[in-house]
Amino acid sequence: MTRPEEFQTDVLVVGTGPMGATTALALATYGVRVHVVNRYNWTANTPRAHITNQRAMEVLRDLGVEQEARRDATPWEWMGDTLFTTSLAGPEIARLRTWGTGDERIGDYLQASPCPMMDLPQNKMEPLLVKNAVERGAVFSFNTEYLSHEQDDTGVTVMLRDVLTGREYPLRARYLVGADGAKSKVMDDAGLKVEGQLARAATAYVLFTADLTRYVAHRPSILYWMVTSDASFGEIGMGLLRAIEPWNQWIAGWGFDMSKGEPDFSPEEIKRKVRALVGDPALEFKVDSTSVWYVNQAHAPVYSSGRVFCGGDAVHRHPPSSGLGSNTCMQDAFNLAWKLAFVVKGHAGEQLLDSYTLERAPVGAQIVKRANQSRLDYAPLNQAFRKQDAADPLAAGIAELADPGPAGIARRSALAEALKLKNYEFNAQGVELNQRCVSEAVIPEPDAAEEVWKRDPQLHVQPTTRPGAKLPHAWLVRQDGRRVSTLDLVGKGKISLVTGIAGQAWAAAAQEMNLPFLSTVVIGRPAAQDVYCSWHAVREIEESGALLVRPDGVVAWRRHAGVADTVQAREELEQALASLLNQKSRVLETA
Repeated sequence: MTRPEEFQTDVLVVGTGPMGATTALALATYGVRVHVVNRYNWTANTPRAHITNQRAMEVLRDLGVEQEARRDATPWEWMGDTLFTTSLAGPEIARLRTWGTGDERIGDYLQASPCPMMDLPQNKMEPLLVKNAVERGAVFSFNTEYLSHEQDDTGVTVMLRDVLTGREYPLRARYLVGADGAKSKVMDDAGLKVEGQLARAATAYVLFTADLTRYVAHRPSILYWMVTSDASFGEIGMGLLRAIEPWNQWIAGWGFDMSKGEPDFSPEEIKRKVRALVGDPALEFKVDSTSVWYVNQAHAPVYSSGRVFCGGDAVHRHPPSSGLGSNTCMQDAFNLAWKLAFVVKGHAGEQLLDSYTLERAPVGAQIVKRANQSRLDYAPLNQAFRKQDAADPLAAGIAELADPGPAGIARRSALAEALKLKNYEFNAQGVELNQRCVSEAVIPEPDAAEEVWKRDPQLHVQPTTRPGAKLPHAWLVRQDGRRVSTLDLVGKGKISLVTGIAGQAWAAAAQEMNLPFLSTVVIGRPAAQDVYCSWHAVREIEESGALLVRPDGVVAWRRHAGVADTVQAREELEQALASLLNQKSRVLETA
């Protein structure tokens, strides 16, 4: 293969999904040359992923696009109750307060992050990310197919094909990022493998347009589960109506038996299914598209090979249950992008990139397991809805839910327990925010005890400044009286030294070092006053202590107390940064 001598870009990204587009946006924001290719003419043409959790929102916030995303999204309060009903027009069976909107959980969500959740379908999220990446200097080539790559000691030569003309040509980059989805060719070419089971179940989707306001405006939600005999096949055992554009565009979904071939998408069958789910036999609607997706339970134990890095659906493949998909893809990107930027700019040694797999692969394995378990956790609900020994199990089960006798009491109790279990899908804030990074890009404390979880770590967030955890959110107040989150004071492509008024030695040392990638945050000064004393409650170090926070918001190092003087502070900071960045001889060249 002919190899151009000059690098045409620093990073080549294949794919414009949540992983690829977020990687491009972050790298462009950090001032790194990035080129993105997509074999298609534009971004996602269907809603696909939609739930955007608080950690993904924090990524958008750091990259400066949170408000733009919220303008296009279904707001958090409309995500609301998840309903279990016989049809939209029929009798309800149960409701669950979801996505942290319930009275008993909303305080947890507000306390853990400055960002609300939102619902932004992928066909809106991707263009937003791409637009902002382009505005910041990223180069995008649509109608461009990735063919192969060959890497060497200094870079990667990638063969591409112009889909419109058929012309094949090489492009030379320092690094290649495969964000090309669940059938990733980049991953295959790099010799990376996934472990687990693919296509173990299947679901049919119909995207349709109809005004259903009269059924839902008084009980807004993004997910309505239909307990019907007609949609009882599969693990979930229910039909689905998912709000795309409240309340005029929807997805109708139901499981089907793969052994019998493709689902019946004939106009007559689609009309019958959708009308049954809505509960309106005369409903008129427009079919926008149909699709099929398969339930996967697989993840990659290794995300990179040399100069090639993969992320997103390429490395973790799972159903949409728990709403973890695109969120995890965006977080993969946020973890990888700053590391690539630091290495490209010479701030860090290439060994820093080894931390990507070490930190993200455990998360990928976790969310694959959680998403698939969330599907299995519908079984107790179905048992509560159905009386299996009856001629019509569903009708008999629903009738028994209203029975005043012992059978009704038992069934209602079973329903309550089944709903409680679904909190692990719909209110699992801990799954979303309790991630802990373990790698050489995190400096563990000597003799630190293992973290003790005070509450269920899947349901509840445990804020901490332990190295490897995300910096806790706390509201501070600026000199002009406006609130600012601790998360707003770190990130932006830099490592942050965080200390208090009593930590003057740390601040002075950082100023002396004069590193272009190191910013200093002194909490207590007019720019960031802890007037609520909320930072005091979560910092877990003395006011004179210090933290080093990575560009992705992860605490990399902490010192519980102050030091004798600036000389000692500088020595400790230099040592910590050199260890963190795997750049022992060059990290402090600019000092």
